[in-house]
Amino acid sequence: MTTAVARAAVRRMGAKNRNAGIAFASPLALVTLVFFVVPILLVCYMSGTDWKLLGGNKGWNFPDNYLTVVEHRMFWPAVAFTVKYTVIATILLIVIGLGLALLVQESSRWKGLLRTAILLPAATGLASASLLFYALYSPQVGPFKEFLSSIGIASILGSPDGALWATVFLIVWRYSGFYMLLLLVGLQAISMDLYEAARVDGASTLQIFSRITVPLLRPSLALSTIMCVTGSLLAFDQFYILTKGGPDGSTMTVVQLVYNLAFESKRSLGLAAALSVIALLALVVVNIFQLRVLRGGDEDE
Repeated sequence: MTTAVARAAVRRMGAKNRNAGIAFASPLALVTLVFFVVPILLVCYMSGTDWKLLGGNKGWNFPDNYLTVVEHRMFWPAVAFTVKYTVIATILLIVIGLGLALLVQESSRWKGLLRTAILLPAATGLASASLLFYALYSPQVGPFKEFLSSIGIASILGSPDGALWATVFLIVWRYSGFYMLLLLVGLQAISMDLYEAARVDGASTLQIFSRITVPLLRPSLALSTIMCVTGSLLAFDQFYILTKGGPDGSTMTVVQLVYNLAFESKRSLGLAAALSVIALLALVVVNIFQLRVLRGGDEDE
């Protein structure tokens, strides 16, 4: 009898805990369903239809939208530029972020001031930062207009290379403090006893960095790299505000091409949705590949 009562009590407690878990998880599950799952399903449906911005749905046409998007004159240039920008931005942000994290970790007297000053740009919205840099780069009112005129440059944003590096400089200024913070958390999780033991054994600074810091920092580096790559592949605000894809489409990103197809050139939500699905699938593949590469060492261990 006692055993049966105990089992019944355990079942009641399990049911109570299960119901409590469902109650806590339901709001987040509802938000995920409404704002993530449903929009993705809607975009997938739209990608197979002739859905015009002003004309509504004109019927199923799969896979015409996908073929039309791939054959679009700006598709491959936009893909190439997006990949180029992603590689440059990721390398610079991770390297600079790690360097800043090492700097503020080692600094003692000015540690608080340095962290605040470096992290401050991260509090600025990307659109606001882009407008600020647009004014700085302006050949009419920008502070560098006289200097640029003296060296024969009419506008920093007037050439493909100038527009690319001007935007990269904005992104480095805006996000390097954020990645510094992510990597600093990882650095502070490394025990100082390991560094002291390595110095006692006669290890050089480079050996300590390559054999202790980098391997133990791998989870933070993986997270930072994935976030940086994802954000760069989905770049839109900075290029739309600074260059609008110019000059001559040389800074057109994939997401900006989605916007153009939906609201400017073709005004076709079906074509824009097809390109969005292609971008989503590419992003999933890239992130899976990154996880396998960046966490491969942890799996082996």
